[in-house]
Amino acid sequence: MSDNSMIGLPIKRGLMGRCPRCGEGKMFDGFLALRPACDKCGLDYGFADAGDGPAVFVILIGGALVVMAALIVEVVYQPPYWLHAALWLPLILLLTLPPLRLIKGLLIALQFHHKAAPGQLTRKDDQ
Repeated sequence: MSDNSMIGLPIKRGLMGRCPRCGEGKMFDGFLALRPACDKCGLDYGFADAGDGPAVFVILIGGALVVMAALIVEVVYQPPYWLHAALWLPLILLLTLPPLRLIKGLLIALQFHHKAAPGQLTRKDDQ
């Protein structure tokens, strides 16, 4: 099979928070903390560095949705400010916290699948 046809498996494993190699072990220890290694196949998660990527995606997507909804409600209904706070603060939590874990797992699984590594000026073969 080609590399592109097998991309669905890492995406599924990442979204489920499972080991990107075996798909059985858990990737997370808690809400966002990464385990040191897979408890089933022993894959060392030391390679995994999602950095700020998950937070950036969540903030940009969730923030855009909440701001658009708040602007529409303000223009159409002009509610008091306390109602804005009551409406949008829970929505912000719903649109940011659950997807944060999903996106972090997805980025780590894709990083494993594509063998992503930090950039280097020379190839390891040349050393």
